[in-house]
Amino acid sequence: MQLQTETLTKVVNSVLATRPDELDCGSCHSQIDNFVEMLREGKKASEVKPLVQHHLDMCGDCNEEFKALLEALEAADAAE
Repeated sequence: MQLQTETLTKVVNSVLATRPDELDCGSCHSQIDNFVEMLREGKKASEVKPLVQHHLDMCGDCNEEFKALLEALEAADAAE
């Protein structure tokens, strides 16, 4: 099996971006609703909760959930 250069680069960059104080998916999930509300209130959520932002940057699954929640809340607001 031969790895594509792009794939290998992503793996190496992910390893280099790891932090000793990272959140796992469960911990991130329990904070996503608060993180989204802070963003919607115009607060700099990534500064207040940098570990959540870091996890969202690194984890595609959690990032998708975050985006889905944000979009759902924005759609609900638009419907009102």
